[in-house]
Amino acid sequence: MMERRTKPLRMALTKGRLEKKTAALFEKAGFDCQSLADKGRRLILPIGGGEIEAVLAKAADVITYVEQGVCDLGVVGKDTILEQGHQFFEILDLGFGRCGFALAAPKGRDFYGGYQVKTIATKYPSVARRFFESKHMDVRIIKIEGSVELAPLLGLSDGIVDIVETGATLKENGLEVIEPIVQVSARLIVNTASMKLRKAEIESLAAKLEKELDGF
Repeated sequence: MMERRTKPLRMALTKGRLEKKTAALFEKAGFDCQSLADKGRRLILPIGGGEIEAVLAKAADVITYVEQGVCDLGVVGKDTILEQGHQFFEILDLGFGRCGFALAAPKGRDFYGGYQVKTIATKYPSVARRFFESKHMDVRIIKIEGSVELAPLLGLSDGIVDIVETGATLKENGLEVIEPIVQVSARLIVNTASMKLRKAEIESLAAKLEKELDGF
């Protein structure tokens, strides 16, 4: 009688920069990730000897797939986790994809001055709301999908809450950071049921990855 092979761990992986950095980390940990380099238009690919199956998705969908249990684990930015909330385990800070949320406004303007309710434009309304609630400030939040820097330039908002890496885009558009909010990076997340049913496999994988994070 043939021994039944355990099905692969299915991992939702954020497409783009996090995908490339994750592949590099897995390669360093001894997994063959050539399939990701040669993926073409495929969205589900084997990693290593087939013990892991990578599912390429947008960041918000990574969380959905893990929460719904169609993927056992995922790699996604903490920014997406903070914005969407979560019902899963966050087990490892992978360290890459590091950037930060910040409040920014037109240069030279006294953002906190005056008594009128401020208007904030952002792609991350939940993050912005929690930040201003922590300051006991009443603000009006407008969700923007595109270049959020446009909002104060057009007079739509007093400031913005956004991801800031170098600050170059802000500077080129006459904006400056008023206050940093929180630093974020890529995280390894796990479905709650999978953490119970496949605990040994998941913890073994996390340990292999964590071992390679120094100097990565």
